[in-house]
Amino acid sequence: MTLSPHLLPALAPLPVLVPLLGAAATLVFGRRPRIQRTFTLVALTAVVVITGLLLYLADRDGTTAVQVGGWETPIGITLVVDRLSSAMLLVSAIVLLAVSVYGAGQNIRDGDQRQPTSIYRPTYLVLTAGVSAAFLAGDLFNLFVGFEMLLAASFVLLTVGATTERIRAGVGYVMVSMLSSLIFLTGIGLAYATTGTLNLAQLAVRLGAAPDGVRTSIYAVLLVAFGIKAAAFPLSNWLPDSYPSAPSPVTAVFAGLLTKVGVYSIIRTHTLLFPDGGFDTVLLICGLLTMVIGILGAIAQHDIRRLLSFTLVSHIGYMIFGVGLATTAGLAGAVFYVAHHILVQTTLFLVVGLIERQAGSTSLRRLGGLAAASPALGVLFLVPALNLGGIPPFSGFIGKVALLQAGASDGSVLAWVLVGGAVLTSLLTLYAIARVWVKVFWRPRTEAPEGHLAAAKPPTLIEDSTDVLYDERTDPGRIPPLMLLPTMALAAVGLCLTVLAGPILGIADRAAADLHDPAVYVGAVLGEPEAYR
Repeated sequence: MTLSPHLLPALAPLPVLVPLLGAAATLVFGRRPRIQRTFTLVALTAVVVITGLLLYLADRDGTTAVQVGGWETPIGITLVVDRLSSAMLLVSAIVLLAVSVYGAGQNIRDGDQRQPTSIYRPTYLVLTAGVSAAFLAGDLFNLFVGFEMLLAASFVLLTVGATTERIRAGVGYVMVSMLSSLIFLTGIGLAYATTGTLNLAQLAVRLGAAPDGVRTSIYAVLLVAFGIKAAAFPLSNWLPDSYPSAPSPVTAVFAGLLTKVGVYSIIRTHTLLFPDGGFDTVLLICGLLTMVIGILGAIAQHDIRRLLSFTLVSHIGYMIFGVGLATTAGLAGAVFYVAHHILVQTTLFLVVGLIERQAGSTSLRRLGGLAAASPALGVLFLVPALNLGGIPPFSGFIGKVALLQAGASDGSVLAWVLVGGAVLTSLLTLYAIARVWVKVFWRPRTEAPEGHLAAAKPPTLIEDSTDVLYDERTDPGRIPPLMLLPTMALAAVGLCLTVLAGPILGIADRAAADLHDPAVYVGAVLGEPEAYR
């Protein structure tokens, strides 16, 4: 059966509406955890199906714009579904569903009586709606609204449990996010004052007539705002101090998704609004420094969560590298690498949550002997870890090769420096994960400096555990199937990027071709592709 092209406009608002309706339903049943859990999982499953259809239709029929309420551009809200936005929506929906199942398994195992699930699940769905709104936004203001939904929801999720460490991390996170939002608002004000519109398609047309200095100023302001949200160097110091303090499901979602919304915004504005390459050199230098400094920070860590937070920062550099090349091949590599990194980084943080539950810590000074205690957990860590390190034939290797080929094809001295930096970062990533692998799984726990200590019980949404002697733990931290299965499923989806690399790279290539020709986007929104040329 062939799907009608008229189906896409009806589906486009649903990735935002369905989670918001689900959030309202879960609030109504705040005292009924099972019903809350059911509404959450149904809503997120529906989003996965919807976004899968959107990607299929967008890849088949091309870019489509939806004017919410039937208002003409730019009076109303414009939603734009193209290959890039729909691909990001689908990968994000898969991750959000898997992490929600993981959290449900944790709550079922530990009980809901003392867990703040009544607010956790509605907030989680609002976060989902914010991610979707940002990817679909066809104007700067609604992109800002999507970011603010993320900020409000993520602050609640980051501080759930209200421990001193989480509140401190949450306050720092909010201050940085508010600063980036203020800078973003400044950019929005400058853009509107210059062009009289915030619609991205109209901005693409009208910014061409603006003075060069004004255009450069607007782009610089937006780039700083999005660079903070993407955690690109030198705007990344906030991330390693914020993410590791949150509960495992929250950390996994933050690591996988939130920085990628910032990367998406850089890609969209760079290719659509400022395609003349005015800041390509700046982006390439930032990409190089993000890669190298991030991975050097990871090597210095003794906690797995902080180590992975630094690798998260480091691998944002690969995406900035692809964007800075400003070629179709570079953009295709960046799009593929974003999808790969969302899946792999989320999987690794979920595995770390299982390690903490099993062994009572995430500190390398305490861990050891897990290969014998839980061989399945060892395999589950090794697969995404090798994928992150770029070992062939995994998708991390494929994405890095695509970016390296794009850099080599560029041929400039700076591009070759980036190629060398990318290879060095990949080798250092392998060193960092090998260090974790050896110490956590193969070293006897008795040889760990603090191996005799562990948390008294597994972590939950509320962090109230104390340290005890490892042999005196009353709760051995058995891993519930509903926490293990979604982690395995995400690892399998990451492997699917390897098995289906050809078709997925094809989608990335077509998305990059669209991005490289802004007239495609402008024509879909305004109906006048020649207006841009």
